[in-house]
Amino acid sequence: MCGIVGYVGQEYRAVDVLVDGLRRLEYRGYDSAGVAILEGGEIAVRRAKGKLINLEGTLRERPLQGHLGIGHTRWATHGKPSERNAHPHRAGHVVIVHNGIIENYRALRSQLEERGADIQSDTDSELIAHLIDEHVREGKDLLAAVRESCGDLVGSYALAAICDQDPGLLVTAKNGGSPIIIGQGDKQSFLASDIPAVLPYTREIISLHDGDFAALTEEGAQVCDINGHPIDREFSVVQWDPVSAEKGGFDHFMQKEIFEQPRAITDTIGTRINEAELDVDLDGIEFTKSELDDLHGVTLVACGTSYYASLLGKYMIEQIAGIPCEVDLASEFRYRKPIVGPRRIVIPVSQSGETADTLAAVQEAKSQGARVLAICNVRESTIARASDDVLYTHAGPEIGVASTKAFVTQAVALYLIAMKLGVVRELLTQDEIRDRLHDAMRLPRMIAGVLELDKRCLEVARRYFKAQDFLFLGRGIMFPIAMEGALKLKEISYIHAEGYAAGEMKHGPIALIDEKMPAVIIATKGELHDKLISNLEQVRARDGQVIAIATVGDDEIADKANEVIYIDDLGEFLTSILAVVPLQLLAYHIATLKGTDVDQPRNLAKSVTVE
Repeated sequence: MCGIVGYVGQEYRAVDVLVDGLRRLEYRGYDSAGVAILEGGEIAVRRAKGKLINLEGTLRERPLQGHLGIGHTRWATHGKPSERNAHPHRAGHVVIVHNGIIENYRALRSQLEERGADIQSDTDSELIAHLIDEHVREGKDLLAAVRESCGDLVGSYALAAICDQDPGLLVTAKNGGSPIIIGQGDKQSFLASDIPAVLPYTREIISLHDGDFAALTEEGAQVCDINGHPIDREFSVVQWDPVSAEKGGFDHFMQKEIFEQPRAITDTIGTRINEAELDVDLDGIEFTKSELDDLHGVTLVACGTSYYASLLGKYMIEQIAGIPCEVDLASEFRYRKPIVGPRRIVIPVSQSGETADTLAAVQEAKSQGARVLAICNVRESTIARASDDVLYTHAGPEIGVASTKAFVTQAVALYLIAMKLGVVRELLTQDEIRDRLHDAMRLPRMIAGVLELDKRCLEVARRYFKAQDFLFLGRGIMFPIAMEGALKLKEISYIHAEGYAAGEMKHGPIALIDEKMPAVIIATKGELHDKLISNLEQVRARDGQVIAIATVGDDEIADKANEVIYIDDLGEFLTSILAVVPLQLLAYHIATLKGTDVDQPRNLAKSVTVE
């Protein structure tokens, strides 16, 4: 989500390359920016809250002339947007920029402070600079210091470091979901978190793999592993135009955003999960046991995809925290004259934070004295400002109109809220807390595994893209997933699709089933699995075509369905998030086969700001 740019060479002033590259990454979203330049043997840092124009103003007042530097645009995850929390971060001789999440940052911070480190920001990233600086002071060169320091990190990182003890050297490292690319030119080297940043200067690119480290000089880049053993990575020539570059080589923004979901979930979880203390930190949002025990309930209000995410949240809050939960369509909420009051928590869920109907629901809840805790993806949005508390998702900008990564990050945010409520109410055993937090930490990797089913989903799409109607069926927590799957398909392919609770099929929809109407049935393992299989057999008995989403190891279902897409099991709640991914891929491939405008489907807008 954040942007990284680095440069070493003599052809350009580093600051010009850095600012230009950061501008080309603005589409990723950010709330502060900064650069660090080696100049006259010393590293100078300039940072500013807000947009690049603010940083450019600072640079006009205090210009920089050097030829080696790093730059960063930050979307806040640890600490509020501010100049103090902006990158680059300095510790002694070392300055770094970092994308990703350091999961063990609490323990590292405590250790560093015990050793006398003067930590200036609220970020996890600054700790990396202190670790590297300690090794530099022991006499190690910058590359060795970075390699040693990364051995102490748990989590994901794409980082770049410079050091006044190693002029002419820029070191980078990658692990986890955050990308890093390196570009080479004549007597100059570049690095960035995404290709658009360096396209004006070079098209010779390599992408770092997890576990890679690289040392960049004017003469080029040398890649190695954590032990310093050289790795051969061949440069390739990128032929993308600027628009294709923004898409990261994907055909559509929606496709790119589907594949960004492991990273989006990683950033949303961040360090909110404290496995050591078996707790959840909701960025300072607190509840007391007496407050929750006296609570009449929770009300979730949302529209569209956010409404279906909220329906997942209802299952999670009621079953994990034992608190009654209602879900309202925001467009209907205030017109039904709802009764909320001061003993109810109202949770508006919105990607943009500007949805008119959801904002009106917030105002209604506030007028009745309810506590309002927003889930939102955009800082300082109208809904965020109007709420008492805000839990931000960190999906990053979502350009495709049909929501994908925003949906899964909203579901994750609701899971974290449910866990926090359950912990405070002391309803969960320590083993239950440990297992459920561990499952959440595994979720990004499990989502990445589901994305490997992309070709399988394309195969299924090719068989069914000419159908005019689809039925999506699910039970329990998979019912909202069925509705979300139907919504994705109708939004971008213009095929009529309905999402139903499978138990309701015989109360009407069964009349529609024939050989021309495929039914997508979410038949993962669970307490309702046998009932779901009964529904599946009712469809097959009427010549219906069945596409099943099933649990790995459920071989029997292959005899009952026309097509089976297998996913892993991640418990009763988080498997629902895994299950939505093949439905996203299926909708995407059906739409592309039909030739529709996937990113900007007709009649739809990304943010609905009118009633």
